[in-house]
Amino acid sequence: MDDLPDQIAWDILDMIKRTTDKNSVSLTCKRLHELDNEQRKSIRVGCGLNPANEALTSLCNRFQKLEKVEISYSGWMSKLGKQLDDKGLYNLSIGCPFLTDLTLSYCTFITDAGLSHLASCSNLSALKLIFTPRISGFGILSVVVGCKSLILLHLIRCLNITSMEWLEYLGKLESLEDLCIKNCRAIGEGDLIKLGNTWRKLKRLQFEVDANYRYMKVYDRLAVDQWQKQYIPCDSMLELKLVNGIISPGRGLACVLGKCKNLEKVHLDMCVGVKDSDIINLARKSSNLRSISLRVPSDFSLPLLMNNPIRLTDQCLEALAQNCSRLESVRLSFSDGEFPSFSSFTLHGILNLVQKCPIRELALDHVYSFNDVGMEALCSAKYLETLELTRCQEITDEGLELVGQFPRLCVLKLSKCLGVTDDGLKPLVGSYKLELLAVDDCPQISERGIQGAANSVTFKQDLSWMY
Repeated sequence: MDDLPDQIAWDILDMIKRTTDKNSVSLTCKRLHELDNEQRKSIRVGCGLNPANEALTSLCNRFQKLEKVEISYSGWMSKLGKQLDDKGLYNLSIGCPFLTDLTLSYCTFITDAGLSHLASCSNLSALKLIFTPRISGFGILSVVVGCKSLILLHLIRCLNITSMEWLEYLGKLESLEDLCIKNCRAIGEGDLIKLGNTWRKLKRLQFEVDANYRYMKVYDRLAVDQWQKQYIPCDSMLELKLVNGIISPGRGLACVLGKCKNLEKVHLDMCVGVKDSDIINLARKSSNLRSISLRVPSDFSLPLLMNNPIRLTDQCLEALAQNCSRLESVRLSFSDGEFPSFSSFTLHGILNLVQKCPIRELALDHVYSFNDVGMEALCSAKYLETLELTRCQEITDEGLELVGQFPRLCVLKLSKCLGVTDDGLKPLVGSYKLELLAVDDCPQISERGIQGAANSVTFKQDLSWMY
């Protein structure tokens, strides 16, 4: 090893991906240990740090070119020792001069004072905070003021963020490209108007509201007027994900849906108020759309004050088929409360979309209109590679037997389907047409029945969902 050129040794270390393997290799000889110290760019630590502050300082001294650090205390208990605290974060800020990406997960000892130390990390471009209950809006503000290179900010279950000055400051910087806010109860859709001109640079937005607090932040007339009057430029937006939101004309993120001309991925999950017109406008504006996922609320989850239930119908699927010629992935799902007779999308609407667009991935959940006739029609789906069927109870063995005739299908996933049995999979056994067959919680399919039906098979059966 002493005669091996540095470049070859580095290439060997580059091919080792798992951290445990890298640690093992670095112990085999002094030279590999030194090279690993020079080359290591990322670490992930957590409950094993004890004492936390001193151990992290030691790691920073050993790996002096660290760029990405993840600190996770998921599953932590007091008997495991103290967590990393504000002092430890200070040591990190001065010990990692090349730090660009930091994730703090379940770090309950860190406060705003500790987070403020990150302001000295001039290269920090990505910050992810996951359940850091002692961090408030003032701590976030100190980071965005000091870290002018910040382009990615993820806040997940940060329940103490109530002040929004940091959003206004990000709006002035116009540098943020990726923003994710999940289950931060005090942050509502109306607050995002404060991003101002940063909307122009934003490429990815994920906004998820805790379903139990969906109606907590009531919009006043002034907030509604702000969304209507302010120009929201979204030309750079590539991915948009909204979960448990309220889509209402002229209010909140409803103003964004029809303005993203370069949008490639959209995911709307349990968003109350989404109408055909919203998806039609989106389809007409976003001709580059490649992936769409719609999870539709049942009638029972809609506000009682609505006289007419708001539904998505085949009209929006037709608009997607006509305008989105690059659409490759479609996921349609109905919440548990949906009854078969209330299914919004018909079989014709779904098949029309598959026939007119190069759909490679199709996932249907609780779509009762999809049946054996639909499976037969998919025999002519020349692009379809992945099919996921969840709780599609109208599909029987007759339809499942046709899977072998799908031209390019290589992945099939079945979950909670009551009408299919081992017999439906028999034509696939020994054919090895499929690369992967995954069967979850289908009561009439056995583990023996899937053997040999694909190059790789997975089986799980938990029937508690039926009772």
